[in-house]
Amino acid sequence: MIEIIRYTPEFATRWDEFVRASRNATFLLERRYMDYHADRFADCSLIALRSGKPAALLPCCATAPDAVSSHAGLTYGGWILPPSHTDGSTLLEIFEAWITMLRASGVRSVTYKPLPFIYADRPSQEDLYALWRCGFSLRSRLLSSTVDLRSAWKFDMSKRQQVRKALRSEACVGESERWDEFWQLLCDCLRERHEAAPVHTLTEMQLLKSRFPDRIRLFTATTPDGTIQAGTVIYDTGLVAHSQYAATTPAGRKNYLLTLLYHHLMTEVFPSRRYFDFGTSNEQSGEILNSGLLAQKFAMGGTGTAYDTYTLNL
Repeated sequence: MIEIIRYTPEFATRWDEFVRASRNATFLLERRYMDYHADRFADCSLIALRSGKPAALLPCCATAPDAVSSHAGLTYGGWILPPSHTDGSTLLEIFEAWITMLRASGVRSVTYKPLPFIYADRPSQEDLYALWRCGFSLRSRLLSSTVDLRSAWKFDMSKRQQVRKALRSEACVGESERWDEFWQLLCDCLRERHEAAPVHTLTEMQLLKSRFPDRIRLFTATTPDGTIQAGTVIYDTGLVAHSQYAATTPAGRKNYLLTLLYHHLMTEVFPSRRYFDFGTSNEQSGEILNSGLLAQKFAMGGTGTAYDTYTLNL
């Protein structure tokens, strides 16, 4: 018998313990991360109980009076599974109980964002089967570029030449705590090149950094005078080193300092990780593919990982 109940803050510690022990979750799904923007999202996260014990968790929020999403404030976030006891059959029961509960609550639209496979400790795509069985439809698919660090990956010839040129500039690459300076560079770069802004404010990022100091890290490339010319914020899940934000100055682009920085990260800092993920190269929910950006990532060994979103009208 499956029972679906609402998450309450009293369960926060147990939620985070469940996430850390899960086979298909990252630190982004801990309450310590999710709740940083609780004021912007109406949380309606769920706990699936089987015989009175938690069998799965769902980070979820309301996006309208009759619509829910898992989770609108996160890149991904499907049902979180324990290391054992919840198989595909049980998860299908959970989906069916969840949908029944939603219908009874007057919900008419559901959005679901499964965890991309690279972030799972082991194969955990039972939810994709349940989505199909329950009639969900694929709404969008973003294309990320991922390097399998266990494979014989390498930069192509042009990127290796860029690394050599960057080394001649005598740039210094390494971890940095100069968040204020990098964030200004990031904001300037996104505004000038894409007419965009970071999803996180500097204050939010510093808060998250304080909560996850070993998971959220800033790396920069600086010229001999100490000026930051390129940088990237890495989200390290333990399995995946993900480039959450990246930015360069015009001088940094001219001297290929971001290429040098990525090479340093993959060969010196995170070679023991399973994957290095550059992130997606899309706009408008995947309808537009930035082929130039994709080619840059492909030249550094990145091949395709899908970030999907599914919907169901009840």
